[in-house]
Amino acid sequence: MASVASIFATTLTRAAGLKLTAGGEVCGHGETLFRLNGPTADKIPDSAYFELIEWLRCHTHDDPALVFSYAHEIQSNDLGALGLAVKSAPTLRDSLQRLERYFRLITDTAVYSLTEDTDPALFALETRTPEHPALQLRDECALAAVAENVRAFGSSKVTLDHVAFRHGCRSDPQRFEAFFGCKVVFGAPHNAIAITPDSLDQPNKLGDRGISDFLTQHLDREIQQLPEPRSLRDTVLDHLASRLSDGVPSASDVATRMGMSERTFYRRLSDENLSYRDVLRDAQLSLAQDLLADSDCSIAEVAFLTGFSEQSTFSRAFKRWVGAAPAQFRQLSP
Repeated sequence: MASVASIFATTLTRAAGLKLTAGGEVCGHGETLFRLNGPTADKIPDSAYFELIEWLRCHTHDDPALVFSYAHEIQSNDLGALGLAVKSAPTLRDSLQRLERYFRLITDTAVYSLTEDTDPALFALETRTPEHPALQLRDECALAAVAENVRAFGSSKVTLDHVAFRHGCRSDPQRFEAFFGCKVVFGAPHNAIAITPDSLDQPNKLGDRGISDFLTQHLDREIQQLPEPRSLRDTVLDHLASRLSDGVPSASDVATRMGMSERTFYRRLSDENLSYRDVLRDAQLSLAQDLLADSDCSIAEVAFLTGFSEQSTFSRAFKRWVGAAPAQFRQLSP
């Protein structure tokens, strides 16, 4: 189950003018207003965090105000060794690279990625959980917090080119532009802060390579104790398995649903020495084999459920993949 560091939940609750207790109770005006499904230990399930976000949205009735208040409340130091390593890093690039590498120490619901082969460079937030209404506010809070903390520890010469969100704007976009100090684009291909290339080289106000290196050594030891993260291939396979019956989705559609740009999606597949065609074939083959071996579906139905519009096309592809026609494979299956 995906989880989130409880500091995010306690800070967001405080940003709304309330208090989240260790027992999971949201308190205000001397009474319990909401209760999380479980206590707030070091980490809480993503489902509980998303429920809290949705409740706070309804309670405050002002998403931008909640986002900006959260960004002011959350401090680098709140993230422990990671936060200290980020703000003591020599340059902004070093800070963002530390967030990119070590963010999974505090949550496995999202990752950051720094892409410098574009102008401006992109520091993107990529979702690692299924779609949920709470993700829109979560994403706004995350990028607002990064921008606010960069302003706190970074050079005054750091310039944000623009900020982008995948979802549409639910309020006045000028409020976001006033906060970020740059253009804010909604309905974009990704959630990202776009930074001018020369800004990445700017030294941080509190940069100290010795301290930062000491902290990153500690973080390296911590991250080595974590289980290996799921590969992008496995994540895409799970996504495709539930959607093939609606036809084969395009790579851009899969990338969008996974919270990243198509370019980033292809780059990350390439990092695993894969192409989208490879993963799509694996998803279709795995599902077809399961259906042929363990279900009473006809060959035509298997073809449809694996994204093929014609049984003949499916049969040719399946025989090319395994060396046997679908009917033969079914007969030979135990």
